[in-house]
Formats: sequence, C-alpha cells, structure tokens
Amino acid sequence: MVRSVKLRRMGGSVGATLPKDMAERLRLAAGDEVLAVETADGILLSPYDADVEEALAIAADAQKRYRRALRELAK
Repeated sequence: MVRSVKLRRMGGSVGATLPKDMAERLRLAAGDEVLAVETADGILLSPYDADVEEALAIAADAQKRYRRALRELAK
C-alpha cells in the first residue's frame, strides 16, 4: 500500500507519522523501533530486527572492503 505522510519537525530531527490503519496492520505502536534503509528508490522502513541490522552492517563492510572486485564483476 502506498500512502502519503507528512514530515514534521520533532526537536532537532524530522519525523513522519504513519496513518493509524497502516500502523495497526503492520503491528507498530508508539515507541517501537524500525530500521530506515536508504535505497535507490527512496527510504525503506522495516520493523527492527537485531539480526537484520547485523546482516546490513556485515554487507556494508563487505561492500567497502571488496569495492574494486565488485566493480569488476559488475562489468
């Protein structure tokens, strides 16, 4: 489902509020943590999972470490 959300200033940060029906469907409540992942298409919000966060950190490290090899493989 695609929904428009409004960004608001929250202290020194910017936050987005999810519509109530969307939050309920995703089983999200105030205070829950989500992961914000930058993608080529925008921002992906995903429920927080320590295993996913660790896997993303490992992937980012591998991407930095093997940057040259990955470029060559992409040709």
